[in-house]
Amino acid sequence: MNILIWHVHGSWTTAFVQGSHSYLVPVLPDRGPDGLGRARTYHWPSSVTELTPDELRDAPVDLVILQRPHEEELAARWLGGRRPGRDVPAVYLEHNAPVGDVPDTRHPCADRDDLLLVHVTHFNRLFWDSGTTATAVVEHGVVDPGHRWTGALERAAVVVNEPVRRGRTTGTDLLPLLAESAPLDVFGMRTDGLAGRLRVPWDRCRSYELAQARLHDELARRRLYLHPVRWTSLGLSLIEAMHLGMPIVALSTTEVADAVPEEAGVLSTRPEVLARAAARYLRDRDAAAEAGRAARHAALERYGLKRFIDDWDLLMEEVIR
Repeated sequence: MNILIWHVHGSWTTAFVQGSHSYLVPVLPDRGPDGLGRARTYHWPSSVTELTPDELRDAPVDLVILQRPHEEELAARWLGGRRPGRDVPAVYLEHNAPVGDVPDTRHPCADRDDLLLVHVTHFNRLFWDSGTTATAVVEHGVVDPGHRWTGALERAAVVVNEPVRRGRTTGTDLLPLLAESAPLDVFGMRTDGLAGRLRVPWDRCRSYELAQARLHDELARRRLYLHPVRWTSLGLSLIEAMHLGMPIVALSTTEVADAVPEEAGVLSTRPEVLARAAARYLRDRDAAAEAGRAARHAALERYGLKRFIDDWDLLMEEVIR
């Protein structure tokens, strides 16, 4: 198939384009959000081709994957009037948990009969109000980075982008309490100066903005992975940490409670329980290693790349048929 898809979510798209299709990615001169083109910090195969809007006008497209509401209008304009869902088969991929008046949040694609709404977690499908629109779930998959965990640094790794702006959503307000029990290394975009914002000594809450190529190795050096997120879709960084063989300490919210088995770490809705669990893994490297092995096994079983690609192939074939 020739699949038109915007480069919106780098980690997710990296897994998706490992399939056997041709992937057409819009590109604009400024490489802004609507024309980012090929990834520069992830490895994408040669089957991913950048096309300008003019080149898309006459391009053969078998399926359009929409990820943001305004992409429907963009696609119709750039494809020379071919409308997603009417003239070209289409699915709408929803990456996020609903926001607003949960659980009554209406999805932008609610009550549509011309496309399929695909969620990345069962939790998201449950909580979005999609009306009469047909829905499906294709759970995440990631390219296996390998079992790299060493746990050499007695620190907890946290991955979150823009922790100050996103605040309570990502559990940023919980970090000072957690830092009392385990020194934190926070990785992500716009994390500079986080310790000062939280009024925590820098050594208890270091922050780093690293290139993707370095991130996995740096995560694997930390003793555990800490996931204090209150409300979001299931983070790919959590699944990647499980693949790395890291023990997981996480808030038991959204899809996490179903994604992380009991033997892979500690889940709780009580921050003080997470703080104690993090401190225990810092003291007991053997326990951390055992939980990490269980985390990796679970991730490979449920979030392996082959299962992800196979599920998408079956879904796309059905949509086109």
